[in-house]
Amino acid sequence: MAQAFVDSKIQPGKVVVFIKPTCPYCRRTQELLSQLPFKEGLLEFVDITATSDTSEIQDYLQQLTGARTVPRVFIGKESAATVYLKF
Repeated sequence: MAQAFVDSKIQPGKVVVFIKPTCPYCRRTQELLSQLPFKEGLLEFVDITATSDTSEIQDYLQQLTGARTVPRVFIGKESAATVYLKF
């Protein structure tokens, strides 16, 4: 279920940020990205604590990115860390 949930959120042409609302780094990331002029629907913040699968979601994020901590930012189908490393 966690894999299907995460995969359904990560889409080409979209920025998705997996967050926990109590995380100060998540709040700061949300503040910064919200100031940018994204077109409607192309930026999404996903609160992983709003589901009962929080731990499983973090486990799957670790499989995808190498870390289970949040925030986890995806630009299209790639994690921001992966995109950053390509430059």
